[in-house]
Amino acid sequence: MQIRDIRATTVTVPLEAPLRHANGCHWGRFVRTIVEVETDDGIIGLGEMGGGGESAEAVFRAMKTYLVGRDPARIEEMRFLIANPTASLYNNRTQVLAALEFACLDILGQAWGVPVSEILGGRLRDRVPFATYCFFRYPNPKTGCGEVRTIDQLVAETRAMKQRFGFSTHKMKGGVFQPDYELEAYRALAAAFPEDAFRFDPNAVWSTEQAIRFGQAIEDVRNDYYEDPVFGLNGMRRTREMVRIPLATNTVVVNFEQLSANALNTSVDVILLDTTFWGGIRQCLKAAGVCETFQLGVAVHSSGELGIQLATMLHLGAVLPNLSFAADAHYHHLTDDIIEGGLMKYEGGAIRVPEGPGLGVKLNRDKLREYSELYKRLGGYPYDQDPARPEWTPLVPNDRWADPLDDRAPAIPY
Repeated sequence: MQIRDIRATTVTVPLEAPLRHANGCHWGRFVRTIVEVETDDGIIGLGEMGGGGESAEAVFRAMKTYLVGRDPARIEEMRFLIANPTASLYNNRTQVLAALEFACLDILGQAWGVPVSEILGGRLRDRVPFATYCFFRYPNPKTGCGEVRTIDQLVAETRAMKQRFGFSTHKMKGGVFQPDYELEAYRALAAAFPEDAFRFDPNAVWSTEQAIRFGQAIEDVRNDYYEDPVFGLNGMRRTREMVRIPLATNTVVVNFEQLSANALNTSVDVILLDTTFWGGIRQCLKAAGVCETFQLGVAVHSSGELGIQLATMLHLGAVLPNLSFAADAHYHHLTDDIIEGGLMKYEGGAIRVPEGPGLGVKLNRDKLREYSELYKRLGGYPYDQDPARPEWTPLVPNDRWADPLDDRAPAIPY
């Protein structure tokens, strides 16, 4: 079996509402690159990567000169072929490698008639639990609904997600408004759902002193962990020394060099494994093995997935013996998906691991065309800009906060 062709298609899929974060905004949709790797016997494996457009598609076209004619089972060789660590100083291909690894594992599972989780060692669980992802949101550009700006709106939206999907863990995305306002909001969430677990993530835009002050003020909450309050291992270490909550990261421990530094001098207690950021599912498993040895917690991170990457997260979560926490997902903020059957279903806050061969998901070609055409019409969007504050630039540490009293709805192409 040999790789015969590689194709990439950029899509944009609408969200229920634009999601605000510390560095800007998801402007009412996700832009993703869908990758298809086809073998000489007609098997098509699927991959997915964040972002897209002509530049991303061109990268995958360029990969054909590396991979056509090669065996999709030789994934470790592929890693060094296209993401050699020294060559990658000049062409960072980690996320490209991840999408191609997803597709090759999908091919192997289909060829062997087994789910990817069985290739990775066999599933330990059939369902993976997830947390809500509680964002401050602009209203939907078409309907004007879905705004989350006030504390009452935040609690009401979280209650609606809990009732709809069954979540019992709630992650709040902060770093948008002044920290004292977000502290009040987080404590209101904790008071509203006293039996549930919580986690807070300001996307690493606070000073260490602010992170310590906020962390000490939430020590009585039932926290899973305190995610990326500051940027950098040293700032995380200083915060960890002063705050009695486990710290988690998906920004400062995202490769093995950083993982070794953290193991030797602990700054972070919980490593959030992202199948894209780490370069594939197999890399996440290797990292999880290191964490198991050093007794560091792990969880599955979300980078804004559609159904293909969600499947990789589910297969990863299924085989991790040390999965200590509910996974993250943006998935329930989507209005649709590009896989057959539409959006995967939550059951009691969890999603079943696909049981079909490979990743267990198939492309809906009609949806792929629909959302490819939508991308061509709308183009991309600047993830690191706020549509309501065109002159704004976030600092790190930041002191340029949005105003929770500002109820303007920005004009966003949708």
